[in-house]
Amino acid sequence: MNEIICPHCNKAFKIDEAGFADIVRQVRDHQFEHELKTRLALADREKESAVKLAEAQVRQTLQENLAKKDREISELKAQSEVALAEKINQKEAEILKLKSFIDNVEIQKQLAVNEAVQKIEKERDALTHELRTKDLEKQNLESSLKQHYNTELQNKEAIIKYKDDEIARVRDMKLKLSTKMLGESLEQHCEIEFNKLRATAFQKAYFEKDNDARSGSKGDYIYKEFDDAGNEIISIMFEMKNECDETATKKRNDDFLKELDKDRNEKKCEYAVLVSCLEAESEYYNSGIVDVSHRYDKMYVVRPQFFIPIITLLRNAAMNSLQYKAELALVRSQNIDITHFEDKMNKFKEGFARNYDLASRKFKDAIDGIDKTIIQLQKTKEALLSSENNLRLANQKTEDLTIKKLTHNNPTMKAKFDELKENPSENPNLF
Repeated sequence: MNEIICPHCNKAFKIDEAGFADIVRQVRDHQFEHELKTRLALADREKESAVKLAEAQVRQTLQENLAKKDREISELKAQSEVALAEKINQKEAEILKLKSFIDNVEIQKQLAVNEAVQKIEKERDALTHELRTKDLEKQNLESSLKQHYNTELQNKEAIIKYKDDEIARVRDMKLKLSTKMLGESLEQHCEIEFNKLRATAFQKAYFEKDNDARSGSKGDYIYKEFDDAGNEIISIMFEMKNECDETATKKRNDDFLKELDKDRNEKKCEYAVLVSCLEAESEYYNSGIVDVSHRYDKMYVVRPQFFIPIITLLRNAAMNSLQYKAELALVRSQNIDITHFEDKMNKFKEGFARNYDLASRKFKDAIDGIDKTIIQLQKTKEALLSSENNLRLANQKTEDLTIKKLTHNNPTMKAKFDELKENPSENPNLF
């Protein structure tokens, strides 16, 4: 028997071991359940605190990154707007300058027209006077021409005979030359003509043979010229063609235009010129510089005597457009700068997206860790509840254990207990 004092009335009362054990078990279960609830509540609060802390850290990091990138974007926009405003002001000043120049040109043009009208009126009066004089001179000239014609007529046969002899001599010389020698003689002629003027008119020009045949074909000569800034002024691909008068199969200039256009494009030349002695009787090609751009872009056919003039004409035209080429190069460089700005913006977007993705993954990993902790605590709770059930079953088995059950089918133990019942004074606490 155990003596217990009531905490309310301070009275002592006795209780057997089974009752005492039941009270102890109730107190222990109550404390265990209270402690378990306390720990679970603490775990829930720690979980919520961890989640809120993680969310706050991620939110703060994202806000700092966004604020930093916003500042960078604002700085870039401010720089771009300042540069654009400067360019607009510059262009407006140029427009005003051009308008003033146009007005001055109009005034000068009107003055020039008035002066020209007055001059023409004076010339008209002078021409009227001269016309009368010319009539008299015409009569004198007609008589003089008749006399000169008679003289020329007398020398005609001698001139024709000399021309026929010269043609026969040239034909004989060309018969003795091979096709390659004919072509080389024309190339040498053009090169010599160019070198005569290289030191004076073409000091910064490049004029050399085209020796690059990697594409399967090549032209004869390439002419290029650059300004002091390195901008190309003009580039020309030349092809020289000649043939013998007695050649059975006559070549035509059109047979070489397609290949010349191909060589021009492959060598990235602006113009193409065919210097040709072919079709010697053609009035079309003998008239001077022939423009065949209607068939192939920026292509001309000339006779050897127009070799230097075609270079001069194309060069002068290119010099007039040199200013526009320089402005075009400047615009292209500005477009490249804008492209670089867009590339930087795209790189920033990609970096920001990557950082956001990493932060999202870290946040998800933290949430997964918290979920795993909750699952582990749930398993711990289930294990504790299971141990409580086992303790309850063990206690029930202890309560069911009696002396009668212990001595059942055990004569020796039954005899011992009977002996103790007969002499209770030997062990008074057993009963």
